[in-house]
Amino acid sequence: MARGKVQLKRIENPVHRQVTFCKRRSGLLKKAKELSVLCDADVGIIIFSSHGKLYELATKGTMEEVIDRYAETSRGAQIAEGVQKQSLESEEDIATMKQEIQLLQKGLRYMFGGGAGIMGLEELDALEKHLELWIRNIRSTKMQIMFQEIQMLKNKEGILKAANEILQEKIEEQNVIFDMSPIMTGFPYQLTIPSDTFNTF
Repeated sequence: MARGKVQLKRIENPVHRQVTFCKRRSGLLKKAKELSVLCDADVGIIIFSSHGKLYELATKGTMEEVIDRYAETSRGAQIAEGVQKQSLESEEDIATMKQEIQLLQKGLRYMFGGGAGIMGLEELDALEKHLELWIRNIRSTKMQIMFQEIQMLKNKEGILKAANEILQEKIEEQNVIFDMSPIMTGFPYQLTIPSDTFNTF
């Protein structure tokens, strides 16, 4: 009697589902062992049941070794893919820069009358866009430099103001010392004593 085709959908009866899980799990692990022996392959299988129970198989070594090998291999593939992607992006950037340089050189030759031919409308539009972009970049850099110079001048102004205040304080101290000098050296007026006061004795 031929076996009927099984529909691939969740088995609703929990007893039938558990029986099918046990049979299929055993068959899967058996096939994995056979594949490892027949083809000299390193097979690792991790199974979690619907109740969260773990079943695992590592045909060579331990499951940790299989996982480490997988991680190293996938990491190497990711690095290689990243390097390849970077090289492609670099090549695209180089090609774009070459096109910009050629367009700029052609535009300069055209402006200075050294060009053999006339530039087309598309080339002139592209040159105009590049020139506008370069002008924006130049203006942005110029504004940054001017802002830095303004900050430097403000810092110098603050330093000069502080030095000026210190000098003003020193001048005021000198003025106070000069104002008190007559008092410290003696009386400004001479005291005269009549001569007849000495003759009374």
